[in-house]
Amino acid sequence: MKCLFLRTFVVFIFLGFFLSRKLNAQSLYFPPINGSETWDTLSPNALGWCTNKVDSLYTYLQQENTKGFMVLKDGKIVLEKYFGSFTKDSAWYWASAGKTLTSFLIGQAQEEGFLNITDTTADYLLPGWTNCSAAQENKITIWHQLTMTSGLDDGVPDNHCTLDTCLDYKADAGTRWAYHNAPYTLLEKVIVNATSMPINTFTQTRLKNKTGMSGAWFTIGYDNVYYSKLRSMARFALLAQNNGIWNSDTLLKDAAYLNQMLNTSQNLNLSYGYLWWLNGKASYMVPGFQIQVPGSYAPDAPSDLVAGIGKNGQIMSLSKSKGIVLLRMGNPPSSNSEVPYLICNEMWKRLNAIMCIGTGMKEQELRSYAIKAFPNPVNDFIQLNADGALLSQAQISNALGQIVLVTESSKIDVSELPSGLYFVSSRQGQNLYTGKFIKQ
Repeated sequence: MKCLFLRTFVVFIFLGFFLSRKLNAQSLYFPPINGSETWDTLSPNALGWCTNKVDSLYTYLQQENTKGFMVLKDGKIVLEKYFGSFTKDSAWYWASAGKTLTSFLIGQAQEEGFLNITDTTADYLLPGWTNCSAAQENKITIWHQLTMTSGLDDGVPDNHCTLDTCLDYKADAGTRWAYHNAPYTLLEKVIVNATSMPINTFTQTRLKNKTGMSGAWFTIGYDNVYYSKLRSMARFALLAQNNGIWNSDTLLKDAAYLNQMLNTSQNLNLSYGYLWWLNGKASYMVPGFQIQVPGSYAPDAPSDLVAGIGKNGQIMSLSKSKGIVLLRMGNPPSSNSEVPYLICNEMWKRLNAIMCIGTGMKEQELRSYAIKAFPNPVNDFIQLNADGALLSQAQISNALGQIVLVTESSKIDVSELPSGLYFVSSRQGQNLYTGKFIKQ
């Protein structure tokens, strides 16, 4: 009887998830895929938005060298603006926003049995694809390439270089997060060798034909760069927003992979999934640095925001809870970096004003509370108390700001940590709990 109940419960949960994916697909608008650029629109007035704020957004975008900008609400175009000679028919590069495409294609290749993300990368690139020893190289899997944890040295003179002589050992795979383009770029060869198809053929048959996207991959130097129209980027964002379903066609049935892709993939950089940037986490890492920055990279955006963020401000961002997709193509903004978080946040701040709402995660200021750790100092197990209640979710950082432990237990084993001072934090809703302890 108990087994029957468990089986029924599992079926019920699976059916609920399946139906929720289908219902989401039916509630969104999807533009036709027959090559027509016809796309339903929604008036900002009809949504009750503050339309007097739109011009200031467009002025900002123009000042920041934007070429194309778009906002979708539930799949329909609400805002669309092009600057200078750039039009809806102009193609532009995605830069690292295209990493999101690669992540989706890897999921499709795994679903079809061409590869498994736990496979050793050398299975597809052959032994000796790095400058590491055989033992070091064999620890690197496709999963490590997806999560930026290959352990290869991103501090080489050109970290885009995919030659074996550029791929030096820095740390064991899985022990260090670093924004390193070369291991990511080599995922294209993984797909090509696993499927025996050119990357554009695989993309065309698995993705473009199903969604009406236009665009193609081009090799520029060592990098593989995707070029398309802005509306094609919007089509892929809409697909991701709708859990891999285009209208009634499920393009990625592997719900587990999709969930892992758009959530924290490892404990080193909480704001990184499978080549997607995640908002609303306790901390994030800046490319080129081995430090944890407290808070979210886009504090004015929704906490559930996921994004592809590329060089010179190529932005594809979406929030399922808001039903919003926000996109930008253009030249370098005034505050540029390898991953230009700032312009992503600034666009969302201005969009919030247009939507006549507060500023995303700042709609309600975080309330800070103290954590009491006991025993303190500690040798082996520690418990965290806030407002008289035990906390069961927390992250622990060392004196350098490096996260050394993420836990979901109310009794935490710290026996393996070196002696020293540690900081602990836990965010629950709008409450932020912080404290510290000494490990003897």
